[in-house]
Amino acid sequence: MQKRRALRLVRAALLLIMLACLFGLAREYILSVRHQRAQAKITDALTAQEELPSVTETQESESEPVPETQTESDGEKEPAIIDRLADLYAQNNDLVGWLSIPGMEIDYPVMQCADNEYYLHHNFYGEEDRYGCLFVKDIADVDTPGTNFIIYGHNMKDGSMFGDLDAYREEAFYREHTKLNFETLYEERTYEIMAVFLSHVYKSDEEGFRYYGFYQADTEEEFLDFYDNVKALALYDTGVEAAFGDTLLTLSTCAYHEEDGRLVVVAKRVV
Repeated sequence: MQKRRALRLVRAALLLIMLACLFGLAREYILSVRHQRAQAKITDALTAQEELPSVTETQESESEPVPETQTESDGEKEPAIIDRLADLYAQNNDLVGWLSIPGMEIDYPVMQCADNEYYLHHNFYGEEDRYGCLFVKDIADVDTPGTNFIIYGHNMKDGSMFGDLDAYREEAFYREHTKLNFETLYEERTYEIMAVFLSHVYKSDEEGFRYYGFYQADTEEEFLDFYDNVKALALYDTGVEAAFGDTLLTLSTCAYHEEDGRLVVVAKRVV
């Protein structure tokens, strides 16, 4: 009798474990499908916008002068938003740009809002999404040519978001993918990858090179401190150098070589 009870308890426990696993898998599947639909929606919107005649083409066909800028009410001129991003920006004003790396899956909008944690867990449309979005923190100014800004993204196992960045651990891969493109709302930029390195998030009482705190170098000494650390940590020599006055872009994602590990890609603007 006791053996039968024990057997029933074991079976019940196994059933509960199985149901919990199935529930977890179902939830992951739903979130994955939601993410894929959101990405498809973004891509469709972008493609539709690219297929439309640009403002410049339309105005030229109507033989009207082409305004170079949008004018604010106070008379100051404001740059016009790049045509292909205009519709997406109208849908979500948190959009600050678009990052792409030729030959890789990385081809995504970049977001920014006051809550630096929000786009870790939400997609472009504000839905819960474990994939999140690529984003910059509220301190970042992607429009003003400062020294550096950092784009964050999840390292997803299926290669989406910044999952592809792991490939940069190998120099051979880097040699085939040396440049990346970043569009702000107002201009297109090209960057050349300068260094790839591994790091981690430091505890408050721990000394170390906190790359994630570097946004602006007001002196050459500040710039060289960042630059020399980056070059010293680099997994291989890219041959790309930088000097005080250059502008940089840093990509940061999780890595699993140690607790709170990070994989970091630093690039220098060339166009």
